[in-house]
Amino acid sequence: MLSLIYLIGSVTFIVGLKMLSNPATARKGNAIAAGGMALAILGTIFLYRHNGQGLHNYGWIITGLVVGGVIGLISARRVKMTAMPEMVSLFNGMGGACAALISVVEFEHMAGTLADIPDVRGQLGIIFAGMIIGAVSFAGSVIAWGKLNGRIRDISFQGQHILNLSVLAVIVLLTIFVTVTLPSATVALFASVLVLSLIYGVFFVLPIGGADMPVVISLLNSFTGVAAACGGFLYNNPVMLTGGILVGSAGTILTILMCKAMNRSLKNVLIGAFGGAKAGGVAKEQGAYKEISLSDTAVVMAYAHKVMIVPGYGLAVAQAQHACHELETLLEGRGVEVRYAIHPVAGRMPGHMNVLLAEADVPYDKLLEMEQANGQFNTTDVVLILGANDVVNPAAKSDPSSPIYGMPILEVENARSVIVNKRSMKPGYAGIENDLFFQPKTSMLFGDAKQVLQQLVAEIVNSL
Repeated sequence: MLSLIYLIGSVTFIVGLKMLSNPATARKGNAIAAGGMALAILGTIFLYRHNGQGLHNYGWIITGLVVGGVIGLISARRVKMTAMPEMVSLFNGMGGACAALISVVEFEHMAGTLADIPDVRGQLGIIFAGMIIGAVSFAGSVIAWGKLNGRIRDISFQGQHILNLSVLAVIVLLTIFVTVTLPSATVALFASVLVLSLIYGVFFVLPIGGADMPVVISLLNSFTGVAAACGGFLYNNPVMLTGGILVGSAGTILTILMCKAMNRSLKNVLIGAFGGAKAGGVAKEQGAYKEISLSDTAVVMAYAHKVMIVPGYGLAVAQAQHACHELETLLEGRGVEVRYAIHPVAGRMPGHMNVLLAEADVPYDKLLEMEQANGQFNTTDVVLILGANDVVNPAAKSDPSSPIYGMPILEVENARSVIVNKRSMKPGYAGIENDLFFQPKTSMLFGDAKQVLQQLVAEIVNSL
């Protein structure tokens, strides 16, 4: 019966992941996968048997499930969309910590009887792998969480990458030494590897700039999946193994896609300074920018045939997704075609803008991926940019000295006119001046995105 439950759980993970690839079925896919996980947990608690005995300490197990479930439910319901990336990072870190703790517990069970265990080196290797990867994922995710919410700043120093590689080399060498020789000081060496793994996780993420956070979150997510898969090997648990492999492979593929969207290699992301304090590049003289009033913006948009909206992190900060959808509905009521152009790395996590707009019930078919949007800008009358910065910067195509040179962008400059809503002329998260703001087609509309959109809606309703 338990084997059948594990098979059903594994199938629900695969089906759920497949459904997550389509926004229309994503919610149902998430529920199916969650149901499979709940079934696997309950099956393990009540049906698992080893040497004729089931699990013990049911009180602690149930208490842990209830407490953790309540904390997760409350946190997920209260989180603001602006804080969603940091919550994803924190939850991912908890998964890494769980995988590392599994390895610690299993090592403790083995520590006194290593010489008597068949295939001890294989099991020890899996324990070390799960502990190292899980600890790195946990520590790195906590640092990413702190950087995303502003509690931790980018910190880099001369020779930091050499230090990181040295720590990683020591971790690998100690792991090989313990696994091969089984020394008497195994416990102390295991503890040393655990501490070094946590240190490496901190220094691994610390110098990476904010503009690279979508890549880092995806990479750490894949680490957590691999660590969980190691736990599946330890317990010979197919549902745990399947879940870990799916998370690890999906996170790896997503990481590669994020790097491709930025035209950068993973190595460059991990050892580069893009998005950090050194990312600003060489300052250059820019022309004057021009502002546009709300009333003029209302006229331009209301009489356009086609409007493209480019959402960015500023939209999330202002919680302006509902006001944006209201503007979209109002314009379409006047016969204006409205679409959204989504850059793969807009926001602070993969799919951030998609999640944000889905919350406001924006139809999925209105969201255009970068390649689709770039093919339509030359037939677009007005592009309204809401808080996006680096993903629309033409310097990525024209300035070889720019840190983002070669990064695919939304080619909004091909539209007839561009209106940029920002709070100020301050550079974006990558700290890079945006050449778009000083082009003749571009007009700046300053202010909080939510307030500006609400006033724009009122202006269109009252005066047109």
